[in-house]
Amino acid sequence: MEETELSEELFLPEPLPRQVKYTVISVDDHVVEPPHTFEGRLPADLQERAPKVIDTPQGQQIWEFEGELFTQAGMNAIAGRRPTQRFEPFRFDQMRPSCYDVDARVRDMDINGVWAAVNFPSMITGFCGRVFFNAKDPELGKACVRAWNDWLYEEWYLAHPTRIIPLGIAFLSDPETAVAEIHRNADRGFTGISMPERPHLIGLPTLWDRAHWDPIFRACVETDTVVSLHVGSSGGLDIPEGAPGLQLGATLFGQLSLASCAEWLWSGYPYENPTLKIAMSEGGIGWVAMLLDRLDNLIDRSGYGAGWDERPADIVKRNFWFCTIDDPSTIDTRHRIGVENIMMETDFPHGDGTWPDTQLVIEKLWGHIPNNELRMMCSENAAKLYRHPLPEVVLPL
Repeated sequence: MEETELSEELFLPEPLPRQVKYTVISVDDHVVEPPHTFEGRLPADLQERAPKVIDTPQGQQIWEFEGELFTQAGMNAIAGRRPTQRFEPFRFDQMRPSCYDVDARVRDMDINGVWAAVNFPSMITGFCGRVFFNAKDPELGKACVRAWNDWLYEEWYLAHPTRIIPLGIAFLSDPETAVAEIHRNADRGFTGISMPERPHLIGLPTLWDRAHWDPIFRACVETDTVVSLHVGSSGGLDIPEGAPGLQLGATLFGQLSLASCAEWLWSGYPYENPTLKIAMSEGGIGWVAMLLDRLDNLIDRSGYGAGWDERPADIVKRNFWFCTIDDPSTIDTRHRIGVENIMMETDFPHGDGTWPDTQLVIEKLWGHIPNNELRMMCSENAAKLYRHPLPEVVLPL
């Protein structure tokens, strides 16, 4: 897709490159799938039924799939827009080209001083492939999963393999198909998979359905694939009637992550699989120390443990990683959480994002932290977890 000139009415002036004081790997950014994402990537007998972007009579561009419409193709793609224009874009020319074009994305990463990024899907997949693994026609859904992974691999990862950390999706409704896709992706360099925080809320079996999930998590362990859980991937909170849904939902992201982390822990999979790696995305870290304290209380005082020969809090610190945009008030709980368990995100191109001033945010809010810990949280932990190369010099020195 050709880049379009950015409207002065919609967008702030083009930013200059920021001074790089910290090597940054963002473990939670997003791609916005362009209209051509699925073109030529499905079997011939299914291609005509692939997701497509259509123009509405009102001038919007939205995705259509299996007769359903998925509005707001930008999915909060508002990076660089003026404060008065920070609502959802309705067309691709109302977004920065870096939302959907990888070359433009790398240029914007350079402006922001970001070395590499993990990118979650956006609207048409539902963050974790939900739209496809719940498709009315399972064969079509499976083909769309493969096509999306091929698009990310061919257009994003291969174009910039040192800058893009490939995160895939799978047809999670069928374990055999999911396992095959996890292995297919791992064989070509994918190091993560996006899964729903709470699978039972979006039509999948609960985490305690072992017949369903055992082969899937076995495949993740065998391929060293990181299970990445994004806030909202299985829906938001139950919002009371009349309540401001946007404000309430966005306020309680940490609550969603806390509930999800607890469920994944007590599913037993982390206990039974010491090398299973689970990364929590966009929930911040303010709740993690509280969770660890509560788990210790369950063992030492309440006696509500599961009878494991390992402490649940120790399993959290072994199997889980957490990410933060900044957490200015709770970053000093990092030693309780484990500095080695904390990573950072820029959340590009969402409203919470720190582009183009991620470097300044780190300096302002984390400037009191020792350099060795900054290196770990800003890039080294993510590079180790996702097995991604770092530049020759990792900052701060």
